[in-house]
Amino acid sequence: MSENTQQPTPENTPFLTIFLIFLRLGLTSFGGPIAHIGYFRREFVDQRHWLSESTFTQLLAICQFLPGPASSQLGFAIGMQRGGWLGGLAAFSAFTLPSAVLLLLFALGVNEFVGLTPLIQGLKLVAVAVVADALLSMARNLCSDRQRQVIALMAISLIALIDTSWSQLIAVAGGAMLGFALCKQASLSQTEILTPNYHPRSGVIAGALFAGLLMVSLINPFPTGTHGNLFLSFYEAGALVFGGGHVVLPLLESAVVDTGLVSSEAYLAGYGAAQAVPGPMFTFASYLGAVINTSSPILGATVALIGIFLPGFLLLIAVLPLWKKAAEHRGMAAMVSGVNAAVVGLLACAFYDPVITSGITSMIDFAIVTVAFVALHLWRMPAMWVILFCIMCGVLLGL
Repeated sequence: MSENTQQPTPENTPFLTIFLIFLRLGLTSFGGPIAHIGYFRREFVDQRHWLSESTFTQLLAICQFLPGPASSQLGFAIGMQRGGWLGGLAAFSAFTLPSAVLLLLFALGVNEFVGLTPLIQGLKLVAVAVVADALLSMARNLCSDRQRQVIALMAISLIALIDTSWSQLIAVAGGAMLGFALCKQASLSQTEILTPNYHPRSGVIAGALFAGLLMVSLINPFPTGTHGNLFLSFYEAGALVFGGGHVVLPLLESAVVDTGLVSSEAYLAGYGAAQAVPGPMFTFASYLGAVINTSSPILGATVALIGIFLPGFLLLIAVLPLWKKAAEHRGMAAMVSGVNAAVVGLLACAFYDPVITSGITSMIDFAIVTVAFVALHLWRMPAMWVILFCIMCGVLLGL
């Protein structure tokens, strides 16, 4: 595929349009955060041209570097770029809603997703094909010379050798430093530094609010079991987690299991249910909030969801203007090129585990994914047709 050079369309997308697009993604995006990123790239870079390749990758790099759910932060940022604050709210609420509602129902006693296993397996196969398509396209566009290929390979090696929540941060920071040293030929026009569409003062306010709430959450003066305590407990977990949804589990366990709010059995049951729904892993908070607040489970789920997602969004709002400011400095284009290459390496590692390891379990699965990938990458078929094909295959294999 040739490099994506088409310019983004103007930033005037209505709230309802953003909401409906992200709702569809929230209903179909199985496979974890890396698969979500692949879906976002195909939807907003390849098909709708809302973002350029470089702007998308810069947003992704920033979200990978910050604590919180990277794919949800990326969706929120895309929504803001297209529709301002309301656009960000539309993107977050729509992408989160399906999995949050399903996990709330599970907490209320709907204990099985009856008959959905074949459908879920079909959607996992779609995720493998979508991520493979996104990864190959990004590698061609962002690692087109030897220097950036070396940076991507070093990021892959680092993640493979040091599998911790901090390794992603080290890889992105290392990519920036290597880019500064090796990618001197990069220019600001090539890297297209992104510009947030809000006043920098909003970033300062968001940063101060993030820090203030974090300080209060570390003290958490509210009694255990109250809504204030629930909000701050989940806020602390969302503010301190690096590396994605699975890394937040120990923090949540210490907040709700060790304190006796949720039994270990109920916690593990909810975690298992979270694996079977689309959307972000952080919506596990919906289940926990409902289990903790049995007298008003919907309110408990809502408070927990807001608490765990809010810190990542506040930090993102605070950091984006700083990124624009840093772009004025010499050498920033080279650093961005290095970061982009490192992000390709991160995606390559995550493509293998968990996307491939959880999606492909047989040679038949491999054959279905191959057909889906060819349809997406070579034939450029609409993703919806490929999704329907994989769902049909999953259902037929489950008969």
